Amino acid sequence: MSDGNGARRPLRVAMIGYGFMGATHSVGWRQAPHVFDLPEGVEMAVLVGRRPDAVADAAAHWGWAESATDWREVIGRPDIDIVDIVTPGDAHAEIAIAALDAGKHVLCEKPLANSVAEAEAMLAAAERAAGRGAKAMVGFTYRRVPAVTFLRDLIAQGAVGTVQQVRAAYRQDWLVDPQAPMAWRLQKEHAGSGALGDIGAHIIDMTQFVTGQRVEAVSGTVETIVTQRPRAAAASGFTGTAGEGYDEVTVDDAAIFTGRLSGGALVSFEATRFATGRKNALTIEVSGDRGALVFDLEDLNSLQFYDRTAPADRQGFTKILVTEPQHPYLSSWWPAGHMLGYEHGFVHQVVDLVQAIHDDRQPHPSFAEGLSVQRVLAAVERSAANDSAWERTEVPALATGH
Repeated sequence: MSDGNGARRPLRVAMIGYGFMGATHSVGWRQAPHVFDLPEGVEMAVLVGRRPDAVADAAAHWGWAESATDWREVIGRPDIDIVDIVTPGDAHAEIAIAALDAGKHVLCEKPLANSVAEAEAMLAAAERAAGRGAKAMVGFTYRRVPAVTFLRDLIAQGAVGTVQQVRAAYRQDWLVDPQAPMAWRLQKEHAGSGALGDIGAHIIDMTQFVTGQRVEAVSGTVETIVTQRPRAAAASGFTGTAGEGYDEVTVDDAAIFTGRLSGGALVSFEATRFATGRKNALTIEVSGDRGALVFDLEDLNSLQFYDRTAPADRQGFTKILVTEPQHPYLSSWWPAGHMLGYEHGFVHQVVDLVQAIHDDRQPHPSFAEGLSVQRVLAAVERSAANDSAWERTEVPALATGH
């Protein structure tokens, strides 16, 4: 960006929200310029939240230059170039549309919105803003785990042949205890849906990303296993009633559904917060007529590869350690065999967004890709309400990228 005198100044970022995802995004913004040779400078300008003292403390802790409580005022500032949205889902559409209409680049956490209608409005705003050079991207960060990007590359190169079946699951257990307190993620008005939208969105996007195909139809069911939760003490990010008593859980705890890809393959999906003992277990297995590939987030620096074309006496899953400089993103990190972690995907997210802004091209995943996931989520909910009948997702053709 120009400072008005022809000199380049850093891209100045405002982040709206500062909870768990705010922490991960802050790490990304802070580390990316120090590890990667970015084509543009980056400055963590302002952190925005509702509570002045809490957001000021968070800004100081994570390295933001200042804090504020009025996101509308911040979006209107001429010195802000990028708006990063990490709020609960019910605020995504309003903030993103306002930021894009103000000519700001936007990074929005997943899922894109709480409904298809909101996501469509956000895409329309992104398309309007694109004519003025503003970029919009969705934060499906697991795409940027090097092993996942490499898995996508291997499939595109024909390593598994024709994709015949996909199994994708995201399992957690943080709600198994029925006395776990109410949170905004359990309120439909704030979260849109439960495990389906929160973690199911990740495996839908990952499936479409690595296969290069879209989910065309689904059949599924959703379940709320614990229907009431004790009220929480007032805390940062909690928007419900605090104090004694119980409130209704208005989202799903688990979702299990089958999908059909545009290339004909069948997909099984599972998203649950009731998989006892599973803390953050995201897995995907892609099976084809020439081989298979497996990724497990709990072993995120590797892939399992089965080569069906190998001699029969040498067949079996083999481990590929994805730490070589030839692998995606890794040439800027540590020597081979030195592992990366969860936070590095958020660094890579910043790298890709800044590079796309510099190159004046559409970053991925785009709002169109975010809308495609939203349509799948909505189709699962329709199917569950209609005795698991097959439902079309009406997803347009995708152009997927890093």
